[in-house]
Amino acid sequence: MKEINIALLGFGTVGKGAYDILSMNKELIEKRINRSINVEKVFVRSMERAKELGVPEALATTDINDILDNVFIDIVVEAMGGTDYPADIMEKALLSGKSVVTPNKAALAANFARLKDAAAKGNASLRFEASVGGGIPALTAIQEALAGNQFTEVMGIVNGTTNYILTKMTEEGLPYEEVLKDAQDKGFAEADPTADVEGIDAANKLSILIALCFDEYISPEDIPREGITGVTAADIEAATVAGQKIKLIAKAAKKDGKMECSVKPTLLPVSHPLAGVSNEFNAIYVTGNAVGELMFYGRGAGALPTGSAVVGDIIAIAKTL
Repeated sequence: MKEINIALLGFGTVGKGAYDILSMNKELIEKRINRSINVEKVFVRSMERAKELGVPEALATTDINDILDNVFIDIVVEAMGGTDYPADIMEKALLSGKSVVTPNKAALAANFARLKDAAAKGNASLRFEASVGGGIPALTAIQEALAGNQFTEVMGIVNGTTNYILTKMTEEGLPYEEVLKDAQDKGFAEADPTADVEGIDAANKLSILIALCFDEYISPEDIPREGITGVTAADIEAATVAGQKIKLIAKAAKKDGKMECSVKPTLLPVSHPLAGVSNEFNAIYVTGNAVGELMFYGRGAGALPTGSAVVGDIIAIAKTL
């Protein structure tokens, strides 16, 4: 049985989630793909931190070159977060012929063309299913099962924090500030929620969706966006009376050859499939000229859901090696 060696960069929520799935489903994965997937190295910032996170001492390293220069490592999983440094590391790995899997939407969206070019030059694979929608396999479907379609529109709820806040404001009639505090207490929102509530995270994800659906790159910074901080209880009540719901929608459509895209709070009729997506769940709704309308729905975050998408990408690459 062929052994595929991987390295994990980062052992936080997603990195550990992927590690745990590879461990608990090891026999099942080996049976399905006739490959053994072995975690060779785990890159951490410090050995003290590695110990805190429970990284096996034999796997931990604080030297990124232990991974980049290791000819036996086939796949690098970048799950550190951040933008510039992770992108530089991914580029070096790809150029050296190592395939890369990443859930890092910020680094990917800001460096999409650069990383795709590095993958081509290094004859390596770059996969990023977990970067949009957590455990939802929408990106693989767009690139593979739906590749024969010309897409006319893609839209979705791609940020669980804002969807949780809007759901609670709608269902319980609570003001934004109170629900945000609740979301932070429950771990659905960061201490600094700016990237989520101002639509920055959703813009990163929409940039990736646009690149896949329309073969066109638009920087997240160039996507018009409006967050949910201005949504009031009165707005929610007015929408309810009108038979509508307010959702933070990331949307892109091609009209007369021109791309129109945005991230903003949007009124949806309660009959729309996206209107029924509640709490921290995500959904991606695509329209293709052959398949028509499709919606992908599921958990948009979390160690195991997001780790599931990462492992799926690892397996897809492992099958080709």
